[in-house]
Amino acid sequence: MTKTDELTLAAEFPQATFEDWRKLVDGVLKGAPFEKLVSKTSDGLRIDPIYRRAKGAAPVAGRAAAAPWQIMQRIDHPDAKVANAQALHDLENGATGLTLVFAGANGAHGFGLDPSPEAVAQVLDGIYLDAGIGIELQIGPQSRMAAIHVAEYIKGKGIDPAACDIRFGLDPLGSCAVWGSSPYSWEEIATAVTSAIKGLAAMGFKGPLAVADGRVIHDAGGSEVQELAFVLATGVAYLRAIEQAGIALEDAQSMVYARLSADADQFLTLAKFRALRLLWARIEQACGLTSKPLFVAADTAWRLLTQRDANVNMLRATMATFSAGLGGANAITVLPHTLALGLPDPFARRVARNTQLVLLEESNLAKVSDPAAGSGGIETLSQQLCEAAWSLFQEIEKAGGIFAALEQSLIQKKVAATRAAREANIAKRKDVLTGASEFPNLHEAEIAVLDETPVVLPPYGEAKFKFDPLAPIRLAAPFEALRDKSDEKLKTSGARPKIFLANLGTPADFTARAAFAKSFFETGGIEAIDTQGFADPAALATAFKTSGAAIACVCSSDKVYAEHAAAAAKALQAAGARHIYLAGRPGEQEAALRSAGVGDFIFAGGDALAMLQEAWRRMEGT
Repeated sequence: MTKTDELTLAAEFPQATFEDWRKLVDGVLKGAPFEKLVSKTSDGLRIDPIYRRAKGAAPVAGRAAAAPWQIMQRIDHPDAKVANAQALHDLENGATGLTLVFAGANGAHGFGLDPSPEAVAQVLDGIYLDAGIGIELQIGPQSRMAAIHVAEYIKGKGIDPAACDIRFGLDPLGSCAVWGSSPYSWEEIATAVTSAIKGLAAMGFKGPLAVADGRVIHDAGGSEVQELAFVLATGVAYLRAIEQAGIALEDAQSMVYARLSADADQFLTLAKFRALRLLWARIEQACGLTSKPLFVAADTAWRLLTQRDANVNMLRATMATFSAGLGGANAITVLPHTLALGLPDPFARRVARNTQLVLLEESNLAKVSDPAAGSGGIETLSQQLCEAAWSLFQEIEKAGGIFAALEQSLIQKKVAATRAAREANIAKRKDVLTGASEFPNLHEAEIAVLDETPVVLPPYGEAKFKFDPLAPIRLAAPFEALRDKSDEKLKTSGARPKIFLANLGTPADFTARAAFAKSFFETGGIEAIDTQGFADPAALATAFKTSGAAIACVCSSDKVYAEHAAAAAKALQAAGARHIYLAGRPGEQEAALRSAGVGDFIFAGGDALAMLQEAWRRMEGT
């Protein structure tokens, strides 16, 4: 096709401009401020509704051009023989790498491999470690010797260490941060970790060997900026320690890698991965090093996993994998969708593996390097993250480095504030966790997991250095706790706690608010008894008495409320309702409704979690 034959899409239409778009938006806003369309991240970074193209932007150097990321499969079964069978099956069915999660590691979540030499040998039996398979170790203080056992196994098999693609995952700083304590000072930790690094390097392993793990911050509820700054500070601490141990900085550069969490916020996740590469390049420049792409591993987010409607976790993981892959991650580990319930079964493991295979083999996501380059929104967000994370990194450095900053609770206080704001948004359902905080299903089928008891480990050493821990959380847990209470009540008494929906008027009047009330209360495990609608207060009272419910919620339109809500509330109160709710904001009728017996009002933006917890206390008479 010659240039004159080229077809330009929509060439006959005038080119749309930002100004044209703004005129249309202003017409819709009808005088409302444009800032209403601007949102903010948890770090306070501005996100505009539209951006112009970022001219002159260059792709961020990451994976080799058109190279796929490593499809890592999590291996964490406590039985070494079973773990080995899982590993071989995963490699035969599309995985290109294995994430060996040992008991006590930050990402173990109650399970994990036995770190003994015998168990390590069993897990690795039959795996061709010099055949291009990626291996990543996730280890904790009690399993720290696993790295040495893996290395000794390889040497004992006569395999060339340089031919193996192994990331050893040494990260004592991450463990200290999660545990909130350490038996050793930073100087002692640095000596121990560099001794292990030097030993592994002397054996011929090319690394990387130590990891700066951002999951510590993400799992604890922190922000993107806090995660990036923590990774920078931890990575720099390891670089310094390695250099001070007598290893040239040029060699130390390839001994450190990073791990980030990927979550369902596609734009923030994509920008975060891009920002880390830009930030690390600045670190290398400050060290006088020639920049080379940092190896960045990704785990899908633990804090977003739900126990309720766990199949939705597949969608969250898909979005997270999509975002990390486009953001340039070198390796991705998808947490199986049932991990919050227990040790995943073969189906959950297959879904985790195939999530990546579909995105790579069918969607071809790796064919374009840094596809977000030039996008005004992503470029702006990447730059904002860089600037804010660099500022926090400098603050950590001024405090004396990452270990000193942990001792001073500098990081923990910032994470705690972010987590509190995040939890408040979850409680108010401004941020939605489908199946847990919104759209519940009280009759969902039980999801299978393996019948394995969580691993219980003894404490590791005397905690001589103590500080606030960055313990992992799941954001859905408070709502799930209420659902657990409901399940227990169903098991012991044969029925869940109930709320009677006192629908007034016709379906056109009450359907919208009745649906809202049903979802609202059932997220807390309180089963809603729906009704056809009432006009007669006496009939309403009779229906409530026969329902078996202890509490009621009036549902209808504002117009019907003005005429009938007070009478309905009085009838319900006379019929023995312990507490009466009304769906909707009270407005000017609040005083009259409260005097008629309405105790609380439920509406979008209210603190749903607090209201549900109080409802339970009322039903239990406490």
